Amino acid sequence: MGEPERRKEPSRTAEVKIRTRLRENDVLVPSSERVEELSSRGYGMPENGNLALNFCEALFLLGKDIIDVVNENAGATIGFQDLLKHFQPTEEDAWVKYLIYRDLRSRGYVVREGFGLGIDFRVYERGEYGKETAKYLILGVLEGKPVTVEELAQVLRHVHSLKKRLVLAVLNRIGEVVYYTLSSLTMK
Repeated sequence: MGEPERRKEPSRTAEVKIRTRLRENDVLVPSSERVEELSSRGYGMPENGNLALNFCEALFLLGKDIIDVVNENAGATIGFQDLLKHFQPTEEDAWVKYLIYRDLRSRGYVVREGFGLGIDFRVYERGEYGKETAKYLILGVLEGKPVTVEELAQVLRHVHSLKKRLVLAVLNRIGEVVYYTLSSLTMK
């Protein structure tokens, strides 16, 4: 007697995986492939009716079995490890950034790319994406990798000038992400 047949858990979309195309610096979702659905959930940047996913978004969606990534040069779909290897030469600390991104997304936040001064991500409160601006800016750090007080102070001043809150996301040695909110220290 064989193993009992396993029932697949119904997915949220209950549709076929979204077929995407690997490019040098991102993954492209063609216009025919549920672009609006992904965009409304805070993924990708619009590009001529298509959607360009950054490496964290692509890895996350591939890990969740929502997309298939096709490497047209090789003529085949690629897996998670191959996609990560593709981005590692151009993305400093790609694995650290991905783990922080995955943790934030799994907590229900919409996470977008950061902008300048080492800010890795912008994070929107739950339910506020598309209605409000991001309240938090995330600076990712690997435990044990030094960060100077001057660097932190410069980033903190920049974040405060934008009227946002700076969160330090530290990936510890066992792969967990610990979050610290930073604020200015004033001595009187």
